[in-house]
Amino acid sequence: MIDATQTENLHGTEAIKKLKALVATESICMFTTNLSQRPLSTRPMATQEVDDDGNFWFFSAKSSDKNLDIANDAAIQLFYSHTTSSEYLSVYGKASVVIDKGKAKQLWTSWAKAWFKEGVDDPELTLIKVEPTHSYFWDTKNNKMVSMLKILASVVTGQSADDSLQGSLKV
Repeated sequence: MIDATQTENLHGTEAIKKLKALVATESICMFTTNLSQRPLSTRPMATQEVDDDGNFWFFSAKSSDKNLDIANDAAIQLFYSHTTSSEYLSVYGKASVVIDKGKAKQLWTSWAKAWFKEGVDDPELTLIKVEPTHSYFWDTKNNKMVSMLKILASVVTGQSADDSLQGSLKV
C-alpha cells in the first residue's frame, strides 16, 4: 500500500484560518488541564471563538476546578473531533483566566445563560483565553462522500484509500 497522506504545515494567517475552519465545524472540545500531573483533568467545553490572533475563548465559572488547575499550571491541551467530516485537531497552549465584561458581552449566547443565570453580570462568569503554542490537524483532502467512494474503490482495486491531509499549525 502507498501512503498517500500529505503534510501541510501552515503558519501565521493561514494557520489561523485553518484553526477557525476546524473549530467552526465542531466547537465542542475536550479541554485538558494538569498536563504535568496524573491524573489529567479532562472535560467537554464549548469554544466561544477563535479570534483573529488564533486565541481560543471559553466561558468558565470562577470557582471551577479548571480555573484552579489553570492557576496552578497554565499548560493545557484541547482535542477536537468531527468524525462525520473526518476532521481532528489537537492544540497545546497556555491558558489564562480573564475577567473582561466587554469580551463576555461580545461572546455571549443564549446557551451561556444555562450556566450563568445573571448573564454577563454573573459574579461567577470568567473567560479562559488559550494561546496556542503547538497545534496539529488531520482531515481529508476531499469531502466525506468523495472519501467514502475512494474507500470503496480501494476495496476493489487493492490500492490505498488514504486521502488524508495533516500538518502543524503555527500561529
